[in-house]
Formats: sequence, structure tokens, C-alpha cells
Amino acid sequence: MAKLILGPLLRRVTDHQAVLWMTTDEPATVTVYAGSASVTSPTFEVEGSHVAHLVLTDLPERPTPYQVQVDGVEVWPEPGWPPSMITAGQRADATLAFGSCREQRPFGVDALEAYARRALKGAPLPDLLALIGDQIYADELPEETQRWLAARDRPGHYPPDQVVRFPEYAHLYRKAWSQPQVRWLLSTVPTVMIFDDHEIMDDWNSSASWLADIQTRPWWEERIRAGLTSYWIYQHLGNMTPQELAADPVWQRLQSDGKVEIPPGYRWSYRLDLGRTRMIVLDCRANRVLDEPVRRMFPQSEWDWLAQEADADCDHLVLACSLPWLLAPAIHHAQAVMEVASRRYGGVVEKLRRRIDLEHWSAVGHSFGELTTLIQGLQKPRSISVLGGDVHHSYVAEATLPGRDNVYQITCSPLNNDVSGVMKFGLRAGWWRGLSGPGSIVARLARIPKDTIKWKVLTKPPYFGNAIATLSFRGDEATVLLECTDAQGDFRKVIQHRLA
Repeated sequence: MAKLILGPLLRRVTDHQAVLWMTTDEPATVTVYAGSASVTSPTFEVEGSHVAHLVLTDLPERPTPYQVQVDGVEVWPEPGWPPSMITAGQRADATLAFGSCREQRPFGVDALEAYARRALKGAPLPDLLALIGDQIYADELPEETQRWLAARDRPGHYPPDQVVRFPEYAHLYRKAWSQPQVRWLLSTVPTVMIFDDHEIMDDWNSSASWLADIQTRPWWEERIRAGLTSYWIYQHLGNMTPQELAADPVWQRLQSDGKVEIPPGYRWSYRLDLGRTRMIVLDCRANRVLDEPVRRMFPQSEWDWLAQEADADCDHLVLACSLPWLLAPAIHHAQAVMEVASRRYGGVVEKLRRRIDLEHWSAVGHSFGELTTLIQGLQKPRSISVLGGDVHHSYVAEATLPGRDNVYQITCSPLNNDVSGVMKFGLRAGWWRGLSGPGSIVARLARIPKDTIKWKVLTKPPYFGNAIATLSFRGDEATVLLECTDAQGDFRKVIQHRLA
């Protein structure tokens, strides 16, 4: 009999329907019951992973417990655990939790595990959990995974220039989501996701020279194929509503011949509505335009799509990016200057830029200005929040733009990771007012247009450590709560701030 090895994960929930995702160890028939609603589907197989993707319909507008059967045997919920719930129906208000960068090695108390433990004790659950990048680290494998590779006749030592195949990626996802409390949390809270670089490889698509170098490696083609295929199966498949999935070219190909093939220019970005709040999740990695001299975070068609989706009749707009839009001002100016210097001189400058990871919005051509202009032109939302991760410290920054208020950068990173002491000093120093002015002057000397936006950090100093953030939207009002874990596994407040 087949066994449930990962999941169930509750993914998109819209009105009276819900998407559930899970994997089994062999082909199976999976059934989900939720009150009077039920759905049965066989698994499909992709490179050894047996995946069930089920859509429950006609759900009542109340929290409904559900059960999972595999080949007629109930396997979820597990004995001794509370039931997993689905809460469908329309609502005006919304609560959104998010975080990024979750390594599987120990770095203090994992914020996602602590969040799950608190929920199991009865704490309120959010309407949505957004995991915005680096849910696995394909280039920093923990010892347990290396032992697993060795058992499969793979070398125990894992050099960074070795190909990573689909089974290895699948194993990393299993390790990331199998901790019991986290597994329960993901079965009860709807979850959306987006990748950053570590789902593929550190510094993925950071520049044209990075891509040119990596394409000379004989293993790169297999690594990027396996990384994107596994991401589509394990993360992106559940980001789509059933209607969106039916029109998806990758899903259509999978249904026709059982293969997952990502076409060039495939859109990884997507949007969803939570009551009167619109959330747009942006791909900041896969579709970068790296050809010099026009570097952009994504192509024009993606900008046009973003502008159309952002111009919505909503009370609050949330833009979720794996990379922060607003960094510490001194670091922002340094990235912009290095981007210009690299384009002009290349060579050593570009090598330095890559070495110190200057790859954020201000380091990608004019994309910082393009996003700033887009946000400034939006008048309908009461508040605009740009979510970010990646940088291994957390902060809330308030932006000032001509004609537009209530704009914030909310960065929450990591869920479980750390940063070196030297890097910590540099990241903290980047917010010093005494460095911001000189940085701006250097940017003017490099002929970088003056920013039309100013911003200040509200978390002084920025927080370094494991953390999770929660945004609450109640009518016209919006608030953010940033919490960190302590040594006992409890949470303490870093900042709570009214956004609108």
C-alpha cells in the first residue's frame, strides 16, 4: 500500500474551493473528505515523485476539518494531532503572515516551527502564509542530505559545481516540510510561494557575466532544468487557482504526455485577492533581462502585466518580492554605483560586484526607478506594502513619495538562518544617516539620476535573527507586526506599526 510521504499542503483557497497538494511513495489513489465535500484523484508521476493535486469544491463558509485517504486507508490527520481545517468563503478583512530564507541546519529557534507550535496551542491563524524565497538551499546541503546522497551512490562530499538532479531537489523539499508541527501548519493555513536564488543556486541570474560563466559548466543545463521542474511541482503548482492551472502551458503538457517542460519566458509571477487586499507575487530571478546595456528585473511584458494588476479597485496592495525594494540607503547607493561601474568597466568591478552579492533592485539597471514610478502612480490603494526577504535581517521602512503616502518596505529574513558578524556590521552601518549623504553624492558623480523617493527605517536598529511578520488588514486600516524567536522558542515583538 502506498504511503503519504509529504503533505498534505493546503494551497490556494478561493470562495468555495480549495487546492490540496501531497506526495506518496508510489502510485496511489488519494481521496480528501471535508464535511459533505469530497474529491478523489490518482497521483501523477514526475521523475520518481508521485504527486496528488486535488481540488475540493462546494465547501461551506466555515472552518471545516478534512481527512485524507490513500488507497482507501485514512492517513491524515495522524493519531494524536488535531484535525487540519479548511476555511473557505468570502471575507473583507485579511491577515497575512510571511517570511523567507529557511535553512535546514540549526540557527537558533526556527521561526516557522515556533509559529506552528504557537498555533497548535490555540493562537489565531492567518488567512494566508507567504514563503517568499529560499525554502531550500540546493547549494548548502545539510549532513543528513549528504548521507542520503551517499546511500544512493552519490559522493558524500557535495562540491558546488556538481549537478543537482530532480531527486535531490525533491529530497530537499521533503526535509523542509516534514517537521511535524510545520507539516500540520502547512496543512491548515493556505500557502503561496516564490523562489529566490537558492532554490536553484546561489546568485542565480545575478548578472550577464554570472550567466555566461555558469553556462560553460557541463552540469548547468541539467541543474537548471531539474531546479525549475522541481520548483514548478513542489511550489508553483499550488500557487495557481484551478482555472489558472487549466490554462497553464506546463500543466497542459503534463496532462498530454506526462512531461514537465518550462517554456522560455514562462510567467512565474501571479496575483491573488484576500478580501479587499490585492497581493501580487513577483519573480525577481528567472526572467531577468541581463543583456547589456539594458538590464531589467523582468521584461516589458511583465511590467505591463504588473501595472495592469496593480491598478486595482482595492483598499490595500501588497507586492511580494524575494528581494527588498528599499535597502539601507548607503547600500542602495553602493549597489547603483557598482552597477554603473560594472557596465562601464567590467572586469574586476564586475567580479567584486558578484562577490559581495550586489544583485537587488537598485543593482538591476533602471528597475528600481521603474518600480518606484509604478508605485507612485497608484492612487486607489489606501496602503502599499512591498514585502522582501533574502538579506538575513528584518526591518520596516517608511517611504515618502510625491503625491503618495502610506508606502512601506517590510523585510522579514530569515525564518531560520544567520549572517556573519562582519556582514552584520555592514548591514547595520548602511542605515547610518552619516553614510547616506556621501553615498548620494557618489551616485550623482556616477551620473545616476536622483531618487524621487526617500525612506527611513522604523526598526532601529534592524533586527538580526529568526523572525516572522504578520500584516493585518481591517477595512481602511492596516498594521504590521514583526516578531522574533527567543532561546526558549517563544516570540517577542520587534515592532508593531500602523501602516494606514
